[in-house]
Amino acid sequence: MTVQKTKKPTLARTVVESIRNRKNRPTEHRAIERDPSRSLVVASYNVHKCVGNDGRFDPERILRVIREIDPDVIALQEADKRFGERAGLMDLPLLEHETGLRRVPLTTLAKSHGWRGNVMLFKQGMIGDVHQIALPGLEPRGAAVVEIDLDAGASLRVIAAHLGLLKSSRHQQADMIVDMMKSRRERPTLLMGDFNEWRMGQNSSLQRLSSVFGPLPPPLPSFPARLPVLPLDRILANRQDLISSLTIHDTPLSRVASDHLPIKAEIALSALVG
Repeated sequence: MTVQKTKKPTLARTVVESIRNRKNRPTEHRAIERDPSRSLVVASYNVHKCVGNDGRFDPERILRVIREIDPDVIALQEADKRFGERAGLMDLPLLEHETGLRRVPLTTLAKSHGWRGNVMLFKQGMIGDVHQIALPGLEPRGAAVVEIDLDAGASLRVIAAHLGLLKSSRHQQADMIVDMMKSRRERPTLLMGDFNEWRMGQNSSLQRLSSVFGPLPPPLPSFPARLPVLPLDRILANRQDLISSLTIHDTPLSRVASDHLPIKAEIALSALVG
C-alpha cells in the first residue's frame, strides 16, 4: 500500500494554483440552498471603504455582495472612514431591510458603524456580551468580541479583527487575542477578519494563534480580488467540528466591489450546543 504525502501549503504553491485556476472562476453568482435550521453562514469581508477596483465609491454595490452571500453573521473591515469622526460609509437601515442583518453596537462614536473600522452584523439570536479590544501596534487596530445566544441552547463567540500591516504588530496582536481567549470561559469561538498575513511558515503570526485555533484550515487566496493570490482573509475556529465548509465568495460582482474577496464558512448548529 502506497501512502501519498500531502504537501504543506506554501505561498508559492498558493500563487501558482490561483494563477492556474484563473480561467475557471465563476462567470455568474449561483445561490446555494441550505437548511437554516441546521447551519449558519458566517462571513468576513474587507469592503475597502466601499471603493471598488474601478476606483468608484459605491456602498450599494457592497450591499449587493452581502446579499449574494446571505450570511447569518458577517464581520466587515474598513466600513468606517479612517480619520476624523470615523463616520460609517454604508446604509445600514437599508441593509437590514433587504437582508435582515442588524448591527452589533460596538462604539461610542456617534457616526461610526463599528470599532476601528470593524463592523459586526447578525440576523438571529440575542447579543449576550460585547467587548472592544484595542490591539497593540503603530496603527489604530482593534478587535470586537461578541457573544451570540441562539435558539435551543446554541451559543457562539465571534472575534472580528483587522490585524496590522507590520509583522511585529501582527505578532503582538495575535498574542493578545490568544491571551484574551485563555482568560475567558471555553465556548465555541470563531476568529475572523483581514489578518494581513500571507506568510505560512513559522514566522507567520498565524502560528501564534494555533495554540487556540489550530490546526489551521488551508489558505484560500482572497486578495487582490481581480486575481487573488494572497490568503489575507481568514476564518478560524477553536473547535475542529465547528466549520463544515470554508470558501471564498468569488463572483463577477465581488471581484470589482472591493479589493478583497469575502470569505465565508458554514457552521453546523449542532456543534454550538453545550
